[in-house]
Amino acid sequence: MGSKVRVGLVYGGKSGEHEVSLQTAYAVMGEFDYNKYEIKPFYITKQGEWKTGDSLHARPSSVEELRFGGSEAKQSGFALAPLFAGLNKEASAENETRIDVIFPLLHGTFGEDGTIQGLFEMANIPYVGAGVLASAVGMDKILMKKVFAQEGLPQCVFRYFNRTQWERDASFFIMECEVSLGYPCFIKPANLGSSVGVSKAKNREELVAAVNYAFRFDRKVIVEEFVDAREIEVSVLGNDDARASVPGEIAPSNEFYDYKAKYIDGKSTMQIPAILSPEITESIREMAVRAFQSIDGSGLSRVDFFLRKNDNQIFINEVNTLPGFTPFSMYPLMWKETGIPYKELLDTLISLALARHAEKQRIDFTGDAT
Repeated sequence: MGSKVRVGLVYGGKSGEHEVSLQTAYAVMGEFDYNKYEIKPFYITKQGEWKTGDSLHARPSSVEELRFGGSEAKQSGFALAPLFAGLNKEASAENETRIDVIFPLLHGTFGEDGTIQGLFEMANIPYVGAGVLASAVGMDKILMKKVFAQEGLPQCVFRYFNRTQWERDASFFIMECEVSLGYPCFIKPANLGSSVGVSKAKNREELVAAVNYAFRFDRKVIVEEFVDAREIEVSVLGNDDARASVPGEIAPSNEFYDYKAKYIDGKSTMQIPAILSPEITESIREMAVRAFQSIDGSGLSRVDFFLRKNDNQIFINEVNTLPGFTPFSMYPLMWKETGIPYKELLDTLISLALARHAEKQRIDFTGDAT
């Protein structure tokens, strides 16, 4: 490696969270130490086209500039070449086309579901965050909850079904939800982030409408019981030796923490650290690490919990393997309160990505026992 680490920043993407990704990338680019790092932008359009431009030695002047991947943007074929430069055994570490580590900032489908992580694995390039398996499980709320159940983590009651099952016998699943969960209940696409497609149903008519709405975004739907609870979040950092931050609490501006409450109206409030007893704090932090390890997490995750108001029962909600990462997002704010400022957090995530990649190089994938 040269004197600076070459970081490929991948952002945009083919998901409903494209604009959120741009905001995250703009924020991250403003916090990197350009004395340590050289940033190579990789912008993925909403149509899936890759663009890249010159390496950046300072923050772009605007979010709009990010859409062009820097100046003199090159298209897909050229853009992908630096990712696979490491497969060329003759490529020098000083080769200007080579990337040392990828930092994906792609929220939602095709970004945090394991698909692009598979591309990085095929390219044999280090990358920040969860691997293919952890990303896929962390994205699929149904599989995630099955893993949590195996780990013995307490959860709200839930039911699930796919589009074919619903179209074949909707009345059965309506009855099952009403008997098992009651009203109100929450309806979510199984695979989507940032609370896109999530609805709260208070009766059968709203349940049917919410399920049909959720099917716009995924072929599987999950329905969860309503719990009158506080929403507590914890940041997790590390690979095999992960650690948890102080917890934070979200007070949503809407009935629940939906897309509008997260990104549009700006009225939701955060309490960091959350006002909790020492015993509850430690229980939540311990459960956060267990949840992270149960899906084989690495790098970073934000783990979300419900704390039921009437008896302080803790329920795990989900693991987000690629949480919001602006300096004003919960993930970095909780680490800041724990003692790790934003720039140090970026350094740590890069180091974790390089360490995990180095550890993987010890694996013999050839199957040659000699």
